[in-house]
Amino acid sequence: MTAVHLLIPAAGMGRRMGADRNKVLLHLLGQPLIAWTLRAAEAADSVIWIGLIGQSQDHPLLQAIVAELHLSKPVVLLEGGDTRQDSVYNGLQGLPKEATQVLIHDGARCLATADLFNRCAAALEHHKGLIAAIPVKDTIKVVNADQQITATPDRQHLWAAQTPQGFDVSLLKQCHDQGRRQGWAVTDDAALFEQCGLPVHIVPGEETNLKVTTPVDLALAEFILHQRPSA
Repeated sequence: MTAVHLLIPAAGMGRRMGADRNKVLLHLLGQPLIAWTLRAAEAADSVIWIGLIGQSQDHPLLQAIVAELHLSKPVVLLEGGDTRQDSVYNGLQGLPKEATQVLIHDGARCLATADLFNRCAAALEHHKGLIAAIPVKDTIKVVNADQQITATPDRQHLWAAQTPQGFDVSLLKQCHDQGRRQGWAVTDDAALFEQCGLPVHIVPGEETNLKVTTPVDLALAEFILHQRPSA
């Protein structure tokens, strides 16, 4: 089993959720969202270290959640940035020196399974960059500023990106450094790899691996967890 270090960006503010706090602190079936994410990471044999990236004001609550879970793996709290990109950059600087391969998983994707973590870790044996993703089911339209359709791409070639995303640590650090120098603004780490001309491989994700962003997502997450024996 490939051993990987895991970074969990969890520094968001939950504005689209309409919450007054970081959405990973909201409760899902009686537990904070981030607790479900951490439990999946704990159950993944491939994960040997966890870096939890959050804003400093959330650190006491995050630390309390980690303590209550009694995880067997080391969990280190790292300082978040103004954007997800900044947060991951900070996380990369906080990795142990011996880290060579890293998975990055959004804290709000609280339904990812240990199996998905392990499959992404295994794929790092053969690829320097990868993402979990699923084929797009809907027909996608490209729309201009006047709300007019300008193109309908072939969905056969469209995949919806998820996390975990996995990378060679040295290469990802180089891409983040170049992104900062060039002023690139991206929404995931795969985009930085792509901007640097590096290949990114697809690992089949999970239909249930949704990102909890709105109250509807929270309700869907509750429904999905109710179907799982371990929930």
